[in-house]
Amino acid sequence: MQIDCRDVTLEQYDEAMEIGGFLPGGPLPPEGLFHYVKKTDEGICVINVWETQSDFEAFVTNRLAPLLEEIGVPASSVDITLSEVHNYLAGSRYGRG
Repeated sequence: MQIDCRDVTLEQYDEAMEIGGFLPGGPLPPEGLFHYVKKTDEGICVINVWETQSDFEAFVTNRLAPLLEEIGVPASSVDITLSEVHNYLAGSRYGRG
């Protein structure tokens, strides 16, 4: 999945990660396979690979939406695109290889 957040800064992202208890280089929820974030001209872009779409949707409802609300990011500035992943690679440092 790809989350594009207009007018959101990396500092806001870092704040959300800290509030959510996610550490740099740390583990994802068990259903999460891969995560990265990058700065864009419009804000930030987050890419995640999840086991299933329903796992991701549960994460959005239970964790992501409340985090965004807590840091003041309006839902109208967030666009989520879901797509099927054919393959992904992750290094052994992440326990997957």
